[in-house]
Amino acid sequence: MVWLNLLQICIILFNYLFIILFCKNFLVQLFLVSFEAMWSKNILETIGNTPLVQINKITKDLPCTVLAKIETTNPGNSIKDRMAVKMIEDAEKAGFLKPGYTIIEGTSGNTGMGLAIAAVLKGYKCIFTTTDKQSKEKFDALKAFGAEVIVCPTDVEPEDPRSYYSVSSRLINEIPNSWKPNQYDNLSNSAAHYEGTGPEIWDQTEGKITHLIVGVGTGGTISGTGRYLKEKNPNIKVLGIDTYGSVFKKYKETGIFDKNEIYPYITEGIGEDFLPANVDFSVIDHFEKVTDKDAAIMTRRIPREEGIFSGNSAGSAMAGLMQMKHMFKKDDVVVVIFHDHGTRYLGKMFNEDWMRDRGFLRNDHTKAIHLIESHKHLKLVTANENTTVESALKIMRKFFVSQLPVTNDSGVYTGSLNDTILFNLLLENNEIKAKTVKEVMSAPFPFIAPDASMEDVSRMITKENAAVLVKDLMGDVHIITRQDIIEAIS
Repeated sequence: MVWLNLLQICIILFNYLFIILFCKNFLVQLFLVSFEAMWSKNILETIGNTPLVQINKITKDLPCTVLAKIETTNPGNSIKDRMAVKMIEDAEKAGFLKPGYTIIEGTSGNTGMGLAIAAVLKGYKCIFTTTDKQSKEKFDALKAFGAEVIVCPTDVEPEDPRSYYSVSSRLINEIPNSWKPNQYDNLSNSAAHYEGTGPEIWDQTEGKITHLIVGVGTGGTISGTGRYLKEKNPNIKVLGIDTYGSVFKKYKETGIFDKNEIYPYITEGIGEDFLPANVDFSVIDHFEKVTDKDAAIMTRRIPREEGIFSGNSAGSAMAGLMQMKHMFKKDDVVVVIFHDHGTRYLGKMFNEDWMRDRGFLRNDHTKAIHLIESHKHLKLVTANENTTVESALKIMRKFFVSQLPVTNDSGVYTGSLNDTILFNLLLENNEIKAKTVKEVMSAPFPFIAPDASMEDVSRMITKENAAVLVKDLMGDVHIITRQDIIEAIS
């Protein structure tokens, strides 16, 4: 009986020991899995799973919910990372791309970035051709990853040997062991979005999406994402954003490839002068054209009103959304793709001089302080009230100014000189040259608030008052004349 009890005790102890050892091994494995999941093995594993963020202020008058798919969180700050890696991996599997090869591609910048990042990790060289309309920031970003960038003219036919399409094709034939992804016709492009972007949007909206809005360039994003979503729900509307100077809209509506539609445009990443294989017109329900100006102005609005620093194609997409607002109703869920990051456009859409040079800021609530941009770096030229008129005239001739603020010895603005008034006085009496400025000066130019509208400035500049003064944030005083207003609206 004693031996039986001992045997039972041993069996119980063995069972307990087995349970402890099993649980320990299970917990160790669970810890290792969790610990391993705390980081990615390389930067390429962070591509995708980008956030979906509601747009609130810009779309406040729309009846629907508008969500932005923020692709700037990809490592290359654009949606192109998805298809760049997919094209490379598919080429490796097919044997088209081998160790030591050179990747050669025509790109507007974002695809090149995705290719360049993957090439760094996989050991490939990169040569990219691009157009002179692309922002300098894009060129510099590609060079930061060791890529060589060749800039080609925009205003040439695709078949022209100088075009960035033709140059990349020529280099493939000249450089041994090279491979061209050809993002326009490589269907791995749209496959990347069918496999990734589409499922993400479907899951993130819990299948409630009713409309997808995408700027169309290569066509991969809209075609791949749209095809997946329509398979889930055929009632989803896929809306493409096109630009003036591109052939997409007319081809979709008429089936005619009209070369008369083609002319140079400023908007980046959207529109084409040929038909890429990745553009599946059967998936796209409608194309909406957006002007360069509307796209640029909306690009600036997005960070200021929504706090999202996105690029030019997002501006085009949002401008197109607002143009199509009559197409949406209550309970609709509209997803807009925000392709890339605003840092790519610091020298363009986010540069006020660039915007003004193209007349894009005319209706962008120009303020008084904006009117001094062309001469804000110059010190204001003034005359002392106790100097002679002759000396004041010399100052006006030296600095080529027609209006001159007058100050006293304390620096207070006490009057003004106008070349027209002085000319009339000199005709009447040439001896006034010897008089002091104080004896002939007119009323001082009035000061205006820096945030005063251009209309307010215009009303204050009259025949009797030829200019106004404004202080910048540093406290420096600047003059605004009728010429400054003419330059702003011309």
